[in-house]
Amino acid sequence: MNGGESTGLPSSIGVLWDLRERGQRGRTGLSTARIVAAAIEFADENGLGALSMARVAERLEFATMSLYRHVSSKDELQSLMVDMAYGSPPEIGSGDGDWRAGLEQWARAFLTVFREHPWMLQIPVGGPPLEPGQLSWLERGLRTLGRTGLTPDEKLSAMLLMVGFVRNNAQLSTGLASQGKSEAELMANYGRAMDKFVDAESFPAVRELIDAGTFEATTDDFGFGLQRVLDGIEVLIRERAGETPLDRGRAS
Repeated sequence: MNGGESTGLPSSIGVLWDLRERGQRGRTGLSTARIVAAAIEFADENGLGALSMARVAERLEFATMSLYRHVSSKDELQSLMVDMAYGSPPEIGSGDGDWRAGLEQWARAFLTVFREHPWMLQIPVGGPPLEPGQLSWLERGLRTLGRTGLTPDEKLSAMLLMVGFVRNNAQLSTGLASQGKSEAELMANYGRAMDKFVDAESFPAVRELIDAGTFEATTDDFGFGLQRVLDGIEVLIRERAGETPLDRGRAS
């Protein structure tokens, strides 16, 4: 498999597929897989901003220039890191046809990836996934929707919606965590700050939340949002099954 230069694709795409085909992750000695794994460990511990080829080389106890025989640049290294950090998607049972439980399991596992490797969110998304690791997550989600009756383009749109929801939630929670406090603490502080300035005449709806203690409560905002996303997908699935709005009301 070529490195992608002749097709106009980034060279990292070809490197990733080569790694998949050759199974280099378990090899000893200096290899692309070892370099990427060391870089992931470094970024997990120190953040993406501190990452450099020299520091990865130091961790591996090799000369910096020796890394360039396996990884052409820091940008390529970061692309390789992202795909390897995704790991394998969860095994989701599809025999019972419970697509909703399957996608919830998928989404929570996907969120865990970002929480374990928050630096991933600092690397821009260059386009639809061509990397094997990322495609494996898409594949697993699409299979979960296999018996829903959705068309191929609807399945893809549903999965892109799921990806966007999880990633945006992870981005928000990571930003809050970077302030050194839990999300619950930050929301409580936010509510107390608003309590000083928000009056019922100018902001009646916001004031209602403050008075109800909404910002002091511990809630699963990710779970709430996820269920609403799944609700929307379920409406489409039921429409494809020929159900009317009245049927949906009876089914619930």
